[in-house]
Amino acid sequence: MSKITAAITAVGAYVPEYVLTNDILATMVDTNDEWITTRTGIKERRILKDANQGTSFLGIKAAEDLIAKKNLDPKEIDMVIFATATPDLPVAATAAYAASKIGAVNAFSYDLQAACSSFLYGMSTAASYIEAGRYKKVLLIGADKMSSIIDYKDRTTCIIFGDGAGAALFEPNEEGLGLQDEYLRSDGIGREFLKIEAGGSILPPSEETIAKDLHFVRQDGKTVFKYAVSNMADASTKIMERNNINGDDVDWLVAHQANKRIIDATANRMGLDPKKVLMNIHRYGNTTSATLPLLLSDYEKQLKKGDNIVFASFGGGFTWGSIFLKWAYNS
Repeated sequence: MSKITAAITAVGAYVPEYVLTNDILATMVDTNDEWITTRTGIKERRILKDANQGTSFLGIKAAEDLIAKKNLDPKEIDMVIFATATPDLPVAATAAYAASKIGAVNAFSYDLQAACSSFLYGMSTAASYIEAGRYKKVLLIGADKMSSIIDYKDRTTCIIFGDGAGAALFEPNEEGLGLQDEYLRSDGIGREFLKIEAGGSILPPSEETIAKDLHFVRQDGKTVFKYAVSNMADASTKIMERNNINGDDVDWLVAHQANKRIIDATANRMGLDPKKVLMNIHRYGNTTSATLPLLLSDYEKQLKKGDNIVFASFGGGFTWGSIFLKWAYNS
């Protein structure tokens, strides 16, 4: 009997209609298009404007897109993992609500939070369930409404983040396609450099925390950049070394869209032709848990069965890593 691997068999995506351009941001905070573009590569980002809609709305839309394209009966989904740093509610799982809304009534579900590495970690989790033979169809959703935790007076963060969602379906494969290897890491030193100060068990919400704007994400940009450049590149080259592949063997780099300079540095360390680097940061900014599946959706028609893909990500915590996957279908 052939070894069972976990392959991505369908993808879906959703981004809100409203486009927040660099020029619009320049009317809100001291910045300009050239400053943002040269430092990040971002030209615009999407924002979910309806205050009554949360991250689940984005994720449900992405899942529905996948279900429609795949012509999938949601009742066949065994499990839903919702990767997000901005759940609808602090306690109730966003995954459970999303699964119910899309009709995945036979699935169990839960949230997974590892900041910008959430979807990458979710890929590992989904693949493990498939490879173990316990489940046949695992839906992984990556979604974040970052606008809900961004201070639009803070130039270090408001220029970077946007809202969006993507989804991927994992199923068993006996052709040797799908997830081949993973190299995932974390380091608690990152806790101090990228965080939301209040709202957790250490510093619960209060009039004082609200008055001091402690419920917005803050970062030490230079420190985060330094760690991201080093660790994302290290993880990507490590996964290549472990699998005896080089830049010529890699067909595509699917990297977390946080900063174009970080992506370029990772590709350079891997020895990749720039044409092999998938990028949409200029359109969406950093959508946190959604960047990887949004890339897969945007470039789905260019991905061919058997393509060697290296995924890479870096997020708060710190969390980071790389996954080597062989693409399983032609769209």
